[in-house]
Amino acid sequence: MKNGRGASAAAATIGGTCSNGHTSAPNGRADDEGGGAGPAASAPPRVSYAAAARKPPSPQVHNQPPNFTTTDAVKTKGNSEKLIHTKSNSGTIKINGETAVTSDNDNKKSNLNTKEPVTNGTIDHCEKIINGDVQKKDSDCDISHSRNVNKIVSNGVNSDSDDTKSNNSDESTPSLPPKVCPHKVSTEKKIVNEKKKELEKKCGNKKKYVENIESTKKVESDTIKVDNIENKIEVNDNSSEKIFESGDKIVNGDKKDRPSSPSEDDEEKKRDPEVVFIQDLGFTVKIVSPGAEPLDIQVSSMELVQEIHQVLMDREDTCHRTCFSLQLDGVTLDNFAELKNIEGLKEGSVIKVVEEPYTMREARIHVRHVRDLLKSIDYTDAYAGHECSSLAFLNVVTQGDILEKKKSRPESVDCTPPDYIMPGSTERPLLPLHPGLTKDNKAPQCLKVLTTSGWNPPPGPRKMCGDLLYLHVLTLEDRHFHITACPRGFYLNQSTEECFNPRPANPSLLCHSLIELLSIISPAFKRNFATVQKRRMAKHPFERVATPYQVYQWASPMLDNTIDAIRAEDTFSSKLGYEEHIPGQTRDWNEELQTTRELPRSTLPERLLRERAIFKVHSDFVAAATRGAMAVVDGNVMAINPGEEPKMQMFIWNNIFFSLGFDVRDHYKDLGGDAAAFVAPRNDLQGVRVYSAVDTQGLHTLGTVVVDYRGYRVTAQSIIPGILEKEQEQSVVYGSIDFGTTVLSHPKYMELLSKAGQQLKILPHSVISANGETVELCSSVECKGIIGNDGRHYILDLLRTFPPDVNFLQLEDDELREDIKAMGFPIIHKHKLCCLRQELVDSFVEARYFMFIRYAAFHLQQLSAKRRDTAEQMVIETDEDSTANKAIKDKTQNIVEDTEENEKAKNDKTDIAKDRKGKNKEVKSKVVQEEKEDTTTKLVAELKNDNELGDNKIDKSAKDVDMLLNDNYDIDTDAAKKIVESITDSICNGDKQENEGDRSRAVVAAAARAVSSLKEAEFDIRFNPDVYSAGIKHAATPEQLAKQRHLVKEAAAFLLTAQIPAFVRECLEHTSAPMDGAGLTEALHARGINVRYLGRVALALRPHAALAYLHAIAVGELVLRSAKHVYTAYLQGCDAMWVGAGVAHFLNCLLSACSNPPVPVAEEPAPARAAGRTRGRRTRRGHTPQQTPASPHRDWQSLTPKSLFSQIKSELKSYWGYELNAENMEAVIEKHGLQKISLLRSFALKVGLQILLREYDFDNKNKPTFSSSDIMNIFPVVKHINPRASDAYNFYTTGQSKIQSGAVPEGHELIAEALNLLNNVYGAMHSEIAQCLRMVARLCYVTGEHRDAMAYQQKAVLMSERVNGIDHPYTITEYSHLALYCFANGQVSTALKLLYRARYLALLVCGENHPEMALLDSNIALILHAVGEYELSLRFAERALSVTSAVHGTRSLKAAVARHLLARTLSCLGDFRAALLHEKETYSIYKQLLGEKHEKTRESSECLRHLTQQAVVVQKRLAEAFSRSGASGASTSNAGGATAGVTQHAHAPLPLPLQIQPPAMHSVIDMLNLINGILFVQISPQDIEQFKAEIEKRKLKELPIEEETPAAAPATSSARS
Repeated sequence: MKNGRGASAAAATIGGTCSNGHTSAPNGRADDEGGGAGPAASAPPRVSYAAAARKPPSPQVHNQPPNFTTTDAVKTKGNSEKLIHTKSNSGTIKINGETAVTSDNDNKKSNLNTKEPVTNGTIDHCEKIINGDVQKKDSDCDISHSRNVNKIVSNGVNSDSDDTKSNNSDESTPSLPPKVCPHKVSTEKKIVNEKKKELEKKCGNKKKYVENIESTKKVESDTIKVDNIENKIEVNDNSSEKIFESGDKIVNGDKKDRPSSPSEDDEEKKRDPEVVFIQDLGFTVKIVSPGAEPLDIQVSSMELVQEIHQVLMDREDTCHRTCFSLQLDGVTLDNFAELKNIEGLKEGSVIKVVEEPYTMREARIHVRHVRDLLKSIDYTDAYAGHECSSLAFLNVVTQGDILEKKKSRPESVDCTPPDYIMPGSTERPLLPLHPGLTKDNKAPQCLKVLTTSGWNPPPGPRKMCGDLLYLHVLTLEDRHFHITACPRGFYLNQSTEECFNPRPANPSLLCHSLIELLSIISPAFKRNFATVQKRRMAKHPFERVATPYQVYQWASPMLDNTIDAIRAEDTFSSKLGYEEHIPGQTRDWNEELQTTRELPRSTLPERLLRERAIFKVHSDFVAAATRGAMAVVDGNVMAINPGEEPKMQMFIWNNIFFSLGFDVRDHYKDLGGDAAAFVAPRNDLQGVRVYSAVDTQGLHTLGTVVVDYRGYRVTAQSIIPGILEKEQEQSVVYGSIDFGTTVLSHPKYMELLSKAGQQLKILPHSVISANGETVELCSSVECKGIIGNDGRHYILDLLRTFPPDVNFLQLEDDELREDIKAMGFPIIHKHKLCCLRQELVDSFVEARYFMFIRYAAFHLQQLSAKRRDTAEQMVIETDEDSTANKAIKDKTQNIVEDTEENEKAKNDKTDIAKDRKGKNKEVKSKVVQEEKEDTTTKLVAELKNDNELGDNKIDKSAKDVDMLLNDNYDIDTDAAKKIVESITDSICNGDKQENEGDRSRAVVAAAARAVSSLKEAEFDIRFNPDVYSAGIKHAATPEQLAKQRHLVKEAAAFLLTAQIPAFVRECLEHTSAPMDGAGLTEALHARGINVRYLGRVALALRPHAALAYLHAIAVGELVLRSAKHVYTAYLQGCDAMWVGAGVAHFLNCLLSACSNPPVPVAEEPAPARAAGRTRGRRTRRGHTPQQTPASPHRDWQSLTPKSLFSQIKSELKSYWGYELNAENMEAVIEKHGLQKISLLRSFALKVGLQILLREYDFDNKNKPTFSSSDIMNIFPVVKHINPRASDAYNFYTTGQSKIQSGAVPEGHELIAEALNLLNNVYGAMHSEIAQCLRMVARLCYVTGEHRDAMAYQQKAVLMSERVNGIDHPYTITEYSHLALYCFANGQVSTALKLLYRARYLALLVCGENHPEMALLDSNIALILHAVGEYELSLRFAERALSVTSAVHGTRSLKAAVARHLLARTLSCLGDFRAALLHEKETYSIYKQLLGEKHEKTRESSECLRHLTQQAVVVQKRLAEAFSRSGASGASTSNAGGATAGVTQHAHAPLPLPLQIQPPAMHSVIDMLNLINGILFVQISPQDIEQFKAEIEKRKLKELPIEEETPAAAPATSSARS
């Protein structure tokens, strides 16, 4: 929190009351849809999280674990519908709302030898808390004999009492977290049938089991030994590993990012989670609603009555009701009662829907619900960035739901792509980005106006008559109606716009529902509302559920602005959008954020509950903070210090503290002024992220969100209780408020921070305060500790959590290494807050530990060998020496454990990892190899200094070091660790030479010195973040300080000498291929490379021709980031009335070909003039300066393309050290092959711009490209932490290990469990769920379940479009995968449409020269080839070969496959000469790389023989045909020119005498699998051990195993790289 300012906050209340449990259900999901959304409408009465957390859990079971979590939890716009079934007497269990599972399956599961059986990923230990009290369950169920059992996990958070589109985004009070019964959701029939089959396969036919949750984190050592085949036998594709971040390391298969204290791990491993089975019976009840057909609904005895409410509020025929109760035999049912506790409720019972009287609040809820129903299929909210709405175009692209389509015959397929999709096309249209925006697809309008009347509120006399509120309606028939809401419903009154007459009209048409009344008075409303309802119910659930965070669209069509009273009320209400019908006051964000983190986490259900609550509150906080930050910049919030200048003002809104990114009171004067103040919030956020990830109990961080909006950076933070009640000096008990002059410490903070510091590699250090006192710290001095009025220990100002980046600091009394200085460092930066990233610190420590352990292992082996070879020197060791050596072993083991523990802190990273898990070991090796050059000299020096150990010398030299670093290079960390342990064991336990213990200690000490360990006798690498901070007096000795500084310099050098080269090498090996600047940044961050090194990365990429595409992306990113720096200051200087014109002018200067674009004209109203000519002239003269005031406009109007480019070049040089050798922007674009449309997209996403969706002419030199009307909106760019689902990660990684070891079914089960756990924590929508869905789809595909694969991948595509963006690179990948599965299901036309969409998006994002484009083109070519479109196929195949050759090399295996594909296409065209040329080249490549005996080489040889035969046959038949026809000499000569084929690429019009057969479908699928990296290999149980042994002997760069093995059991290769 800036300067420790904040606001006192009242205790938060969680949840909300709801009369009769009624609420609105906007955009709810439809009939029979799979899910678990809870009652959006009502939650139990308010109860604090703390109170809920204190209650002991009461195990319960509910029939339906959530696939779609509670509406509140994910802010779903819709509520749910009951699964409708015919009567069934047998008890069934619905899992994820998908299907019923027979009890036999549960019997099988219960017999498994597992401690915590899990059914479809849902766990037991559910609890139910109502009104803060635990509902005790009857414990008389027979656990041992129960046949129908199930285990359930709660969604963690109940829904809000009022789940409406407008209130759930940020202001709604969160509901009770520990409520357990996952709520019944509606499921769409179309999905249910498919999911029934899906689940019966998963749950009925497969052995369902899950290892004990804690033991799943352990992967057997023989699994780890298969690391080398991870790149060869993997079921996931190149990007499926992106689901979790690369920083989350696995050591021995042990996940190390559990948010728990270090001591918890051992305890948790010892715990056996309690397993409780509870009987759960399903039965059918009949629901009778007024004016609707009775319907039968299957319910569970564990359900709440409230869940039936949700079903009815989302059904098409009952959705118009919000205020009703349910009655059984005349008795009103309690909304929060479980069905099994209701007396008389049994199979076939009739429950009646009874309309209840309205209150003011219920009437408002009803009107809002009507508004949401009318807008339910509108794109307006998605384009405006409201209520977590976003776009999804999959079903528009496929022209309907793919799961409902039938297989298409190849001959009936229309395959012609649009011209702009064709290879070589330079057209990049923007309109196809948003397909389906036609008038036909536009949502029908039901009313012209529905608004609250100006006659509100009802006057006193009318209140006495029951009037609640007045509405004004304008129908499509242009009739005006004024409507009164009263307790009995809605009726027409006699008021007009001019006259208030509230008496009922004649007829008054009293209706309980507003929808019914509107349907009576307006036939057009009735007709169009029915259409809207049908289209709403036809939408896929994933198109309607809200996303956890708002996704903004960078392009938008011009939308009609209709009168929307609800939105207007939200905008201008006194509480800034905080709806009055929400119970309670503004939320105490700090209390909610801290209390959720204090929830128990000892068992899996508790952790799921806790993580769900954390994620829910955090997403709400981000939405509220974003809204508040925009209000601050827009001038809609009053400052708490209004007398100061605007840049220094601070704000409190909705219990959130806001500060601007300017240097207040010269706070950062010595660190870089405003530049430092601008970057400090980002650094602070990184600190909050890692401390939150470490999750030390008792240590609290502030909720922090950084928002960039309209050129301003706003930091939003939760408020420490009591911080405003006293001065900051009195509040701070730890750290310094004056940058180290006065420093305080506190024993409790030291205890808490030292726990976190162990994982974050922060070295406890002492500094000398101004009073001469030595103070010990375990953080930077800027980190402040404040004990709030709530007694919690808070830390804030974490901007220096990580060690400084000395490559960008001017060191006064120190120098960098010579090789680093030779690279041009240090670079003087704009500020002095440059820090290394946590990923780099982790990689550096890991690399050094890897070297340490290998060094020790190598020399301990030498000791052991010497002991064996010189038997005469062997004497029995004394017990004393044994003890000493045991200590060494213990130390080594402790180091290992510490290093593994420290991996936990890596789960803070927000971006999904680019690195594949299969390459983790390889990457480690490469990192060490890069550092080898830097440390070889050091190792030699250490060896020379320490080569005398005890009485004898161990003769070592540089040659030994080289052997250590090269010959033993393939030893991984685990193997080396075992060597160290085994050797130490033998020393400790066997007969040893007298001084051998000392020698072993000396070996370890030498290894420690060789890696610059801070301790001489063991491995200890930690960083002092203050080591280079100015103005701090260190208490450490000069030698210690020098060591600490040396380590910081080594880490910074490691980034340059190891991480950047490793990244480039990774790109050369195509394990990483970012498609845009954002992806490149993500990949760099995953390696710990800061973006300020992007210039160095671009220089490192430049020499590699194969990486030209990536170099272009890097240059484009550099230019756009420089432009963003200029734009930020530029936008601050724009007058509010000229923002659109100013932004358009900036874009013209940046991207337009017009050399001197005119300044766009903004619509500026003219000032009022007084009447009278003479007086008017005087007035005009007097007002001339005000009409065109020069001062606000001058700065931005003076910008020209030349001056902007000059500023960009200057910024590039000063910030990135990159020289841009070009005269203007056009030259840069031409030189690097950049696309202006791609640059526009990237820039808009970076700065939060939304432009008009139209075609832009960038090449017109006479007319500017953009006008002020093209700037649609400016959105905030939001940075925040991302809470993680730790247990889901454990399931996922363990499942992958199973798959890689050949146990595909078991791995499939575990990854399915991970998917369910992700749903439990994140709700229905999250980017990690999308990645996991893709993985599950791939697993289904390789196990032959093609339809299941298509169903899962459809969800993955929809979810990626919703949460990542419609043109995000991940979305492109999802489209291409779905195309493959559609083709495998016989939907050829759909597959082509999907591939065309993917190719269009890829063209827009990165152009034609990206390797991803080669993959797409190969897929398109193959499918066109399969349907006989050989001409079209040829064009795509040629383009694929061109890109593949450029990126992978002309002699690569991928080039061979591309040539083979081209040869097949040419042979089908009859051009055997060209086909032979390509196939000969293929054969040559295979022979060179694989050898003559390889299967691929033999296949190519056979293909060559076949092509030759065909060519001969064609030649003969052509000759015969010509000779018989008595062709002229010219004809004969023409035929002679075509002897080996039918003219090259001319495809002669003469009909071929040889009939060409199109390829069989299975052969096309085989080829598609090959191209997409799915190779089928034989892994039988008998061969597994032999297979592993063979793999261990192979080098990393040897040939893929699958190509030498006959096809059998499936697994996938990582060949997508």
